[in-house]
Amino acid sequence: MRDSGRRIDYKKRRSYQEFLYILPFILLVAVFSYFPLYGWRYAFHDYEPPFPISAENFVGFKWFNYIISKPARVKDILRVLRNTFAMSGISLLFSWFPMIFAVFLNEIKCKPYRKFVQTATTLPNFISWVLVFSIAFNVFSSTGAVNTIMTDLGLISEPIAFLKSSEHVWFRMWLWLTWKNAGWAAIMYLAAISAIDEQMIEAAKVDGATRMQIIWRITIPSILPTFFVIVMLNIASFLNNGMEQYYVFQNNFNKEYIEVLDLYVYNIAHKGAGNYPLSTAISMLKSIVSIGLLAGANGLSKLIRGENFI
Repeated sequence: MRDSGRRIDYKKRRSYQEFLYILPFILLVAVFSYFPLYGWRYAFHDYEPPFPISAENFVGFKWFNYIISKPARVKDILRVLRNTFAMSGISLLFSWFPMIFAVFLNEIKCKPYRKFVQTATTLPNFISWVLVFSIAFNVFSSTGAVNTIMTDLGLISEPIAFLKSSEHVWFRMWLWLTWKNAGWAAIMYLAAISAIDEQMIEAAKVDGATRMQIIWRITIPSILPTFFVIVMLNIASFLNNGMEQYYVFQNNFNKEYIEVLDLYVYNIAHKGAGNYPLSTAISMLKSIVSIGLLAGANGLSKLIRGENFI
């Protein structure tokens, strides 16, 4: 009895210690993820800066009703939802690309060359979207490198307005996003590949399997669980495709197709007179829909894989 009591006390102390290990991270999540939800109160007031919020300007669900009662506003929201779903849908459709990139990167036998490729494809993730647009401007603007070379070679007589064109905006944004994030996204798959039992690969080689057969029969099936978890998380954050990329690339020529929901909320709050209550109300609706998508993705994971990811 005394030994069992000591074991229970030890387990309790160990559990307290483990809780203290993660306590700083819980506090960080609370500060940066939950404390900002206090700002949702702006959606229920007629707030105009720099005046403070008070009980006198409480309007309840006025701004939520405004969203659905104004045909022009509904049309704008449907437009930005179209752009959001299109860009997120393209990213989801090609979500297999980082996995395949990681597989073939792992197959490079020359270690210095493999490290160079991995480093070169990972570095863009740490570049801000402002610098990415600077690169795009220097390469694809009317006076950029591409137009200059094509003009000097006599291929075109007038510069092509790549950045001002509204054609294929969704696909071009996906290309920039892939260039920036593919190397970083491949790291998780490389970690999953490193966990594959080497004995399975050696046994396949003994049986005469080629490299492509090993990839198809061993490597890809082994990392599919990681792929499914990432896809489910992408579905859950379908409406959260950010605004930095689209903010720096937007202009009067492509705004019709490049303005996503997050950028739309930002523009409402900061362009012109600014409407903070309306932008907050739209952002709240987006968060509620995202929670629903998260629950749906979790249910889909339970249905397909037999286990939840949250």
